Order: sequence, then structure tokens, then C-alpha cells
Amino acid sequence: MNSNVKWKAIFIVLVVLFSIYMLIGLPTFPTSIAQIKENFGQQIKLGLDLQGGTHLILQVQVQDAIAQETDQMVDRLNRQLRDKGIGFDEIRRVDDTHILVRNVTQGTAFRDLIAQQYSNYWDSSSAAGEVNGYTLTLRQSAIAQINDSTMTQSVETIGRRINALGLTEPTIQLHGRKDNEILIQLPGEGDPSRIRDVIQAGGQLELRLVKSGPYTSQAEGLGANNGILPVGTELMPGKNESRTTPGATPNAEIWYLVDRAPVVTGKDLRSAKEAHNNPNNPGQWQVNFTLSQDAAKRFGPFTAANIGRQLAIVLDHKIESAPNINGRIDDNGMIEGNFSQESAHDLALVLSAGALPASIKYLEQRTVGPSLGADSIRHGVQASVLSLVVVMLFMLFYYRLSGANAVLALILNLLLLLAALSLAGAVLTLPGIAGVILTIGMGVDSNVLVFERIREEIRNGKSAAAAVEAGFDKAFLTIIDTHVTTVVSAFFLFWFGTGPIKGFAITLTIGLIANIFTAIFVSKTIFQYHLSKMDRQAELSI
Repeated sequence: MNSNVKWKAIFIVLVVLFSIYMLIGLPTFPTSIAQIKENFGQQIKLGLDLQGGTHLILQVQVQDAIAQETDQMVDRLNRQLRDKGIGFDEIRRVDDTHILVRNVTQGTAFRDLIAQQYSNYWDSSSAAGEVNGYTLTLRQSAIAQINDSTMTQSVETIGRRINALGLTEPTIQLHGRKDNEILIQLPGEGDPSRIRDVIQAGGQLELRLVKSGPYTSQAEGLGANNGILPVGTELMPGKNESRTTPGATPNAEIWYLVDRAPVVTGKDLRSAKEAHNNPNNPGQWQVNFTLSQDAAKRFGPFTAANIGRQLAIVLDHKIESAPNINGRIDDNGMIEGNFSQESAHDLALVLSAGALPASIKYLEQRTVGPSLGADSIRHGVQASVLSLVVVMLFMLFYYRLSGANAVLALILNLLLLLAALSLAGAVLTLPGIAGVILTIGMGVDSNVLVFERIREEIRNGKSAAAAVEAGFDKAFLTIIDTHVTTVVSAFFLFWFGTGPIKGFAITLTIGLIANIFTAIFVSKTIFQYHLSKMDRQAELSI
């Protein structure tokens, strides 16, 4: 054996040992068969279609956050113009990115205010068809910034909510080429209904002072205020759970006139926890919350100044309750309602995790039971083993002893494929198993190309060594061409596909790269090693 073949063989052995170590040597070196199985199970991560679980793709309605920013700008600007004595007839949101201010009495002061405090977010221009009117337009850079912060906050908030449920190894990440979709994968979670409720809950808590009410309808509330609501107020719906509203049926919708600006929001919470509402009735639960120190400094004087009035506890723009303020309250409060223990717990964790910056819409949902996943694993393994055995038998029958070369290359190909999946932390899915089977077929195809070239060279009268060298040289470009074109196709599948399709593309790509190594480098080295042990006049078994 020449030194070149020797070093090639050593390199192949090292690759094999490293691959085996990656599959069964981590996280602790095995000392028993059971430990080997456990390590292998930890290194090869299974997709939801194999181990069971819930797969969700949701879309964050970023436009909600943009509209909210515009509404907040209307409120801020309204207060500032009044504080500075700048007169105007009307200020309102035209659409999600435009604000109209009509008949401004001090145009220069107005423009200076916008330029000094809001120029990073808003552009100001004269309003078409208006005398002394201005249109504020939200800048594209500001829209992009809102989009990025909304998606980042959404991923973080959803992550905190799911982690609070105690689920193991959840996957929460931005999804696809669009910039407003989130992928959530929850292994082992078979019932997604509670997960959906926890994720979708807005969690926007606000404490607002009640100005008047309750009213049995929105129309009654408007009528009580002569059709024009006082500045800085709005009508908000709630439930008549106390059965004390005249003319309203129990649990019917009622309305309160409340301050538009909350005194406390969910951002001011320090903690939230479910608790018994009535010790004599274990089925009644409430949510107790504690405010931060800064919020308590505001809330204490506020409640002291409004004793005897009602305080609306608003959750996701709906009043849950409107208790009377009976005394000064510094840092504690409660949310009462028809809560079970689970719903109170979920509301508490949603409040603790923080509010979503925008609403969400579910685009896709898949749930796979553990038993179905086990069946998929069994059938997938059976199909892979059967295809491998059939291919091995055919190669041994048709190419005789050289078929053993192909068999070794195929086995090493699968070993490298699994080791690469482990090293990259990739997930093996059911389509990924299909990629493994396709890799076996591509590996056989490469060996057939080489072996037929070698046969052709032998028929032309070349020696075994020369035929092997020429066979690999002539088949090389064909093998590279077929593999590169298939990898390009797999790239597009990965780029445009969803989870299962991406799993197929990843497995196929890794398998093809491993196949180039085994079909060309490993197989040729085996031939060279075999030829170095043969007599020069002996025929090659092929």
C-alpha cells in the first residue's frame, strides 16, 4: 500500500470515528447499550410529525401597532396644543399613517412644535383644501422601526407566555421571507386550544377613572352626553355581572364613559397571581396584581383624590369590572370575574408576560398525536432499511465483490448524514426520512455510473488499476453535475417551503454532500486499497 492510500484510509477512519462519537458519544460517553440508545435519541432531534406536538404559524397584525402609534400621537398633540395655547378646530386620525389638524391659529408655533419634538417620526405639510390646516404623515423610517420593534416584542412576549406554561423545548422564531409571521412549535403538546388562547390574549390592562354610567347601550351613553363626548373621554363596553344596572339583563353588555388616558397600564405591573375570590366558593377565582414602585406613587394620590368614584379595570379594551374606590390604594389591586382556576392562572401569566403590541391571526395549525408520530417513525425506518437492504443485495448480485464497495459507501453515507444532522442541530422530519431514502438512491446512481465506466475501460483492454482510475475520472463531472443541480433545487425548496418541505431540503442537501464524499473519495480509496493487495494480473470482480 502506498503512503497516499494509507493517509486516505486513516482520514476515512477518523471521519467514521468522529461521526460515531457525534451520534452516541455525547453528552456523556456511553458505558452501556441503554446509554448508547439514550445518547442517540438526544442527538437526533425529531420533528413534530415524528414525536407529536403542535405546529402554529401566526401573523402579527403590525398595522394595529402603526394605528396605535397614530392614535397616541393624536392624544399627545391634542394635549400639547391646548397646553401651549395653540388653537385649532379639530384633530383626528385620517388613516393609519395620517393625521389632520384643522384651522390652526398659530401656524409657525405649530410647525416649530412638530419640527422640534416629532420630526423623527412625522412629516408636516399643508392640508389640501384646508385653510390653515396641516397633514401629519408618519415617515417610512418610523413605520419600519415600528414594524421591527413590534415583531421583536411579539416574539419575546409569546416566548414568556409559553415558557410560563412549563412546556419543554418550544421553538418560537420569525418565519419565512415575510417580516410579520412567527413560527411556534411545541413538542408533545397535543391540545392547542389552551395554547392558542394564551398566545392570542392581548393582555392589555388599564385602570381608568369612570366619568359616568353604566348605560344599557352605547346609544344611551351618547344621548346622556347630548351626542358629543367630553374631550379626553370615550365610551367603553363591559359586562353587567353585578345585576345592578337598571334595564340591563345579567351578563348583558353595558357601557361606561371613562377617561381616555389610563392612570395605570399593564406595563406598571410588578406581578400578577390567581387567588380565591370567595373561600366559601372554591370555584370562584380572581387575579391579584401588584404595581411597581413608580406606579404606586401615581396610583396612591390618584385613588385618595377620587374616593367614592368608580375605577374601571379594563382588559383588552373591555371593562372587566368597575369597583368603587373606598380608600387610598397604593400598590395592590384585583380583577374579579367569572374565572375558573385555569382561566385565572392564564390571565395572570399573560399579564405578567406583558401585552402583545398588536393582534395576531393564525395562518396554519397542525397537531400530531404521539402515537401517530411513533407510527411514522416505525414506518419511515422500515422503508429506509428495506430500501437499503434491497439496494445492497442488488449491488452485490450485479457487481459481485465490487458491490461490497458500494455497500460500505452507502453505510458511511448514512452515518455522515445522521452525524451532520446532529452537529447542525437540524430536525429530522417525516419528509426528511424521504430525503434519506432519496439520498440512498442518488448514492447508488453514483456508484452505478462509476462501475459501468470501469467495466467499459476493462472491456477496452485496460488493466484493473488503469480502469479504476479512468472510470472515476470520466464519471466525476457527471456525478458533480447531477448533485449540484439537485442541491440547487433543494435550495429553492428550503427558501420557499414551509417546515416539512424545509426538513426534506435540509436532509437531501446534507445527504448529497455526504454522497459526493463517499461515492468519489471513499469508494475510490477502497478500490485503491483492494488493488494494492491484488496480484497485478488478477481480474477485478465487477
